[in-house]
Amino acid sequence: MPWFNVSVRFKVIFLIIGFYTVTLLVRYGQVMLFSDLYLTESLETGLPSVFIDRGPILDRNGRILATQEDLAHIGVNPPDFIDYPERTATLAQLLSPILKKSEAELIGLMTDPVRSFVYLKKGVDSTAMKEFNKIKEQGILNLVRVDQIKQRIYPEGSLASQILGFVNSEYHGGEGIESSLDSIIAPGGNNKGNQVILTIDTNIQYILEKIAAQVMVENKAEQVMFMAMDPRSGEILGAASLPHFDPNNFNAFNPATWLYKPAVDAYEPGSVFKILSLASLLDSGVITGNTVFNCDGRYERITGRGEKIIINCLAAHGKVTVREIIQYSCNAGAAYAADHITNTAFHTRLKDLGFGAQTFVGNPGESLGILKTPEQWSERSKPTIAMGQEISVSAMQILHAATAIANDGLLVPLSIIKETRTVDGTTIKLPYQPEPSRQVLKPQTAQAMRRYMVDVTSTAGTGWRAYLDDMSMAVKTGTAQIVDEKTGAYSSKDYIASCIAMLPADNPSLVLYLVIVKPREGYLGGRIAAPPIGQAANELVDYLGIPRGRNQHISHSGTITIPSNPLPILDSKMPNLIGYSKRQLLPFLFRDDLTIEIIGDGWVKRQSLKAGATLSPGDTIVVELE
Repeated sequence: MPWFNVSVRFKVIFLIIGFYTVTLLVRYGQVMLFSDLYLTESLETGLPSVFIDRGPILDRNGRILATQEDLAHIGVNPPDFIDYPERTATLAQLLSPILKKSEAELIGLMTDPVRSFVYLKKGVDSTAMKEFNKIKEQGILNLVRVDQIKQRIYPEGSLASQILGFVNSEYHGGEGIESSLDSIIAPGGNNKGNQVILTIDTNIQYILEKIAAQVMVENKAEQVMFMAMDPRSGEILGAASLPHFDPNNFNAFNPATWLYKPAVDAYEPGSVFKILSLASLLDSGVITGNTVFNCDGRYERITGRGEKIIINCLAAHGKVTVREIIQYSCNAGAAYAADHITNTAFHTRLKDLGFGAQTFVGNPGESLGILKTPEQWSERSKPTIAMGQEISVSAMQILHAATAIANDGLLVPLSIIKETRTVDGTTIKLPYQPEPSRQVLKPQTAQAMRRYMVDVTSTAGTGWRAYLDDMSMAVKTGTAQIVDEKTGAYSSKDYIASCIAMLPADNPSLVLYLVIVKPREGYLGGRIAAPPIGQAANELVDYLGIPRGRNQHISHSGTITIPSNPLPILDSKMPNLIGYSKRQLLPFLFRDDLTIEIIGDGWVKRQSLKAGATLSPGDTIVVELE
């Protein structure tokens, strides 16, 4: 009996081993045969789906930033043709105009004596496949294998590439939104891919990238980041990051360019941080707008242990209040002001502004930055942090904290994803939820800080080069040394120059933030970062329709009525699409029985089929937008 039990156990073990061996061999065969096909279904073999549908990514106006294109690989078995010259010539003649290859080249592939299977052409587009299907009834095409594939297309090329990310060889998101929302864009099963609508405006993104490219060339900079945000909603309208890459051909670029630097890179922000540190000090009540500090060119203090702390300033500014500290970017004044608050209270204030935490802008590798606990601070930490050193932040964290200054103390969560929804318009909940808006500063504190920042654009301020004649701007410039990774000391040649602007200053609806990393033609934020801020503000004010005029106030009831415009229904009759946006037409693109061709951007002006016309499977509808 014991021997019988052992025998049974061995039989069970052998059965299990055998099952897994067969499974592995089958999977190995699939991989070896089809790993290079990006395959969804072979018309000849009926192979099961490998890559599922991915939904489109659009900007806030419905402009397509990422979409999916159905392509095909066309191939033959050379043994079917080597000994049949007539058959070979006939097929080459049929396929030459469709595949855009010479008959001689096709004949050479079809009669390859070495290979048992060869692709005549990969990535054949839908237009060519229509021509192929027209002649499909000819018997000789039964010898042609068609493997349908799906390919991710980025129509705008490198524009917003680090925000979007890319799709890897396994048809999953590799970086950016494609990665962080992979399970939503491509839900799996038989479901169609879901749509992701970003807060990004393609036109604003283009303006920021254009100016960022100029800045990079003129200053011989290693890297440039340029962001635009609506502080009232926290929506990121544009976020340029150079150098960037083309997601259509991501492998041709350095992987470092794939990363969304405004979210993943942490750096010392320099004097831009003073608007946040000093707002914290004012709001806590330890200083007021009338408190006077003396700057003789440096901050100097002897600690209880006899250690001498010295922080140099740009100049001897004399007696300064918070207004002058911001206007002149006075390091000594900021450091002396920080002496009035305890380490714990200061740390708590900075945490309340969002530092040391993620902003949830949809990037999987977002940095927390570095905000040490008070127990880790030295005697030098508090005055140094007040001027923007000994703390590391991401550009998105600066934007997040800036919403509190722009919104009268209300900290608004950032967003780069406006909406996610199914093809039928059903909203999908995001996998992460940022904290709700919260009051972190008194309204009068934020308002006072914006008034001080307006003085930065005066002739005596560090940001006068950003000044616009007909727009009141709240500005702060910054210059920070970069720590040398080898020595651990601040570099004498590597800097980060930056500038932030809020406009109109009295009631901001736009925040701009520019960061220039390791410039080689100058390094002061007021000199090289302020002018591009003024240039971008001048262009975007007109584009966004922000009223020009210094401190202009417009009275409004605050109530806006938006007429409903329901999604058109496409059934057996052609609907009237005139006036609909491209975004509203997207559900039609997933119809398998109709071909929808959308030309242009904006709203529908013309449609090829009249409203009310009867629709039949296979019909083509051309829609022109302006």
